Amino acid sequence: MPLKLSLRPGERFVVNGAVVQNGDRRAALVLQNKASVLREKDIMQEDDAASPARRIYFPIMLMYLSEGSAEELHARFALRLTEFMGAVRDPAVLAECVAVSQDVMAGDCYKALMRCRKLIQYEDERMGALSVDPGVSADRAAG
Repeated sequence: MPLKLSLRPGERFVVNGAVVQNGDRRAALVLQNKASVLREKDIMQEDDAASPARRIYFPIMLMYLSEGSAEELHARFALRLTEFMGAVRDPAVLAECVAVSQDVMAGDCYKALMRCRKLIQYEDERMGALSVDPGVSADRAAG
C-alpha cells in the first residue's frame, strides 16, 4: 500500500537514511514501496537524547533507519529500557514499555517509535510536575 506524505514548504524528512527537503511550496509525495521514512518532527539528534525516555527512543530510531550496528543498538535500547522500567511504577507505563520491547523484537521499529513517544510524553508530564531548579539537569531531577 503506498504511503502519501503531505509536506509543508521546506519540511525535511528522511527516506532510507537520505535527508530530503521539500521546496518552497506544499507538496505531496507518494512512496510506492516499503521504505523507512521519518518526518522532521520525529527525527532526534543524539544531543537531544538527554532524558531516560529519549535515550530509549534514539537507538530505536537508528534501528529503524538502519544506522549503526544492530547488536550495539539493541544492547543500548535494552539497557535504557531496563533503566527506565526500574524507575517507573505506573502499571500503564510499564505495559507500554513491554509493548515497545515487543515491537522492537518483532522488527516493527516504526511502531515502537510511536509508542515510545508516549513514554516521552509521560516523562515530560512527570518532569513538569516536579519543581526543578533550572540549573539541575533532567537526568539529576529524574534520579
